[in-house]
Amino acid sequence: MHIVFFADQHLDSLGGAQVSMRLQREFLERAGHTVTVVAPRMHGARAGRSGTLSSIDLPSVPITVDREYSMSWPGRATDRFLDRAMTRRPPVDLVHVQADFWGAFIGRRYATRHGIPVIVTMHNRVDVGIAAVTPLHRPVLAALNLWRRATLRDAVEKAAGSDSVRGVENGRDSESVRGSDGWAFLRGLARGASAVTAPSTHFARRLEEHGVFTPVDVVWNGIDDDIREATLATAPSDREPGRPRFVWLGRMSPEKRLLPFLEAFVDSGVDADLEIIGGGAQRPAAERIVAGTANVRFAGKLSYEKTLARIAAADALVQTSIGFETQGMTPFEAATLGTPSVISDPDIAAELGGGLWAVPGAEGNEEQRKAGLVEVLRRAASDIAAGTAPVPMREVAEAFRQSSRTAAMIEVYRRVLAR
Repeated sequence: MHIVFFADQHLDSLGGAQVSMRLQREFLERAGHTVTVVAPRMHGARAGRSGTLSSIDLPSVPITVDREYSMSWPGRATDRFLDRAMTRRPPVDLVHVQADFWGAFIGRRYATRHGIPVIVTMHNRVDVGIAAVTPLHRPVLAALNLWRRATLRDAVEKAAGSDSVRGVENGRDSESVRGSDGWAFLRGLARGASAVTAPSTHFARRLEEHGVFTPVDVVWNGIDDDIREATLATAPSDREPGRPRFVWLGRMSPEKRLLPFLEAFVDSGVDADLEIIGGGAQRPAAERIVAGTANVRFAGKLSYEKTLARIAAADALVQTSIGFETQGMTPFEAATLGTPSVISDPDIAAELGGGLWAVPGAEGNEEQRKAGLVEVLRRAASDIAAGTAPVPMREVAEAFRQSSRTAAMIEVYRRVLAR
């Protein structure tokens, strides 16, 4: 099979979805399939050459101050660029959209123009994510829905004829695609797809409950089998002596709740080491919160291999976002490496099933959430020091291997192609 992935961000940029897609591509190629990744070209110091044998880098503009992330405009110029680039690739069997915004629009337009079946993987709770970064989330979501309708309607009308398409748009599907909230946006992205997948059971059920798609296939994101084995082979068999070691990693943005976590860490007064891995706009604010705290270290952005090694070496991983994560890869990576987690999101805690410290107060206000985190950090540090930390479930470790996740996704691909 030749599968074309569509992403909002270049796979060399920072982010859980990008890590997942890199692994998916590698393991699909190991299984003998061809994968082309279509994404915006990166800018800045880490930008590579434009396009490789397995990628098409679209014309783009940077959209963040650090130039880590960029955007490609979904329109006819991008359509023409993509179509020209794809003439040098094998015939496409499936389009796999793993994007939420411009990447999704560009992918849906491409599939519609060429009559190719589409699978959509929902990686993002767009309503929660946008609400976390702006108080104007309702008008922003309304604008996104207008953009989505205009961009995708143009593609469908061009391919199928405006009269027939308007009949669908204004007929029985009108309410599902014309809403103005985050779920309406996701319903619009899923409309006409042959299958929809989600990286967790809890997110799949929410998608079904809000009429996005039914049924939604659950296919977890995974961890590289080989790197996992290599990491475990070099990790010490017994805990090294010293203070409890916590690690937090991810994008430093409001929905990840790094700043409330650091405030809770300082307030807890635990005699523990903390390593922060990742980058983002909130790093200066984060550094101010822990200024003068000698046992907190900012490691910056690390490679996938180094990140997994740090997780394996830690006594506990801390996950602090609530309601935003559609899976939350880091606690699963930690569990696969034998490291328990402090979990703020009750959905993620339920998905993991065990080997964790659950933080109470997720439904409360920020002060209640912070108080719950302070309490659990103290308990986790005490358990680690006493040698009574919880042990992650073996079943999670086995089911999270990327080889098993790729096999599950191939079954979805084959089911779609068999129709």
